[in-house]
Amino acid sequence: MSRELTPRETAERSLIKTYRKSLWNPFIAAVKRYELVSPGDHIAVCISGGKDSMALAKLMQELQRHTDQPFSLTFLAMDPGYNPANRQLLEANAEALGVPLTVFDSDIFNVTTQVEKNPCYLCARMRRGCLYAQAQKLGCNKIALGHHFSDVIETTLLGLFYGAQLQAMPPKLHSKNFPGMELIRPLYCVHEDAVTAWKNYNQLRFLQCACRFTEARDASGDGIGESKRQEIKLLLRQLKRENPNIEKSIFRAIHGVQLDTFPGFKYRGSAYSLLDVYNSGAALPQNGAGQE
Repeated sequence: MSRELTPRETAERSLIKTYRKSLWNPFIAAVKRYELVSPGDHIAVCISGGKDSMALAKLMQELQRHTDQPFSLTFLAMDPGYNPANRQLLEANAEALGVPLTVFDSDIFNVTTQVEKNPCYLCARMRRGCLYAQAQKLGCNKIALGHHFSDVIETTLLGLFYGAQLQAMPPKLHSKNFPGMELIRPLYCVHEDAVTAWKNYNQLRFLQCACRFTEARDASGDGIGESKRQEIKLLLRQLKRENPNIEKSIFRAIHGVQLDTFPGFKYRGSAYSLLDVYNSGAALPQNGAGQE
């Protein structure tokens, strides 16, 4: 008679069995396509406590178990000012799923709640800087974030509709402020729905944002509130009723940008005009990895 699996074993098994097609395969596809993991890497997997970062942690553990090119993992969590219940949920989930957390504290929530303009943007930038610094201190050369396929599509549309720019979210980039450090996004090809399905299948409960700025959204009852990202989620949901492949089309579009059809573009912070190359026939800037 076979032994009954523990909740942790069930969650791990479901990643490569039940959700192999929707989670494991696209995860591996992104790692290989964008060359995100190299032998000898020491990667800090950044854990926010949400479903995406915890799914990423488990997928990275599975990759480490099955790869023939060894690399090291540190599971890094920052407490930016969670209330005790949220901190407890973060740590309890990590323990239950077998994710050995390294937790450090910061006062980011206290700082950003005093800012009226773009507090979420400031919070994200500050959190990322703290994670880079802590990861570098621990000897890591990369940080892995839980941004997924759906984040990529939504960010692209947010930039177009509200930022007046055609800008995507790259699968990896070098840090400008922390030399030798690199950011990678191994869930780049994984849809959010797949992560949600894995969470529900294993009856897991994770943190949402744990930030007071999400209270209006959660209280709105429609899942939108005042969040522009939630607005984009709803728009995509509506558009997919008419065109189920619309997200796939957007994803392919950011991989095949035709620069010679644009009147202007930016590359590594420098602005270029069509006229810079139109009359002279000069070559476009050479390809290279993005920087942050």
